[in-house]
Amino acid sequence: MEDLVREENIGVVKISDEVVSVIAGIAAQEIEGVLDYQVGVASNLTNIFKGKKNTAKASKVTLEEDKAIIEMSVAVEYGRKIMEVVAQVQDNVKKTVEAMTGLYVEAVNIYVQNIYLPKKEESESN
Repeated sequence: MEDLVREENIGVVKISDEVVSVIAGIAAQEIEGVLDYQVGVASNLTNIFKGKKNTAKASKVTLEEDKAIIEMSVAVEYGRKIMEVVAQVQDNVKKTVEAMTGLYVEAVNIYVQNIYLPKKEESESN
């Protein structure tokens, strides 16, 4: 696990890559048309067998000094323009991570791994 470490006048501040990953995941889900975010099946199975919780399941974060590279997998709602949704995810993830951590986000690489039909509203099914 990589951590961002900064020495301040009153002590040391550490931000783990998992924290950056969680921030990125929440930022991705804020975008309309992103129904889920996920990592590949192999990573999920590995974590299950290791007994790890998958709190930062959708992204891989590489931290180097004061910069980050974020890789994420998402599922997009059927009928949405994928490139527009992904561009919004990239922008929101970059802005949110930079605002919350002070890191420079060098890249947000998005992999669209699935398409889902929109969920029907309760009123439509009755």
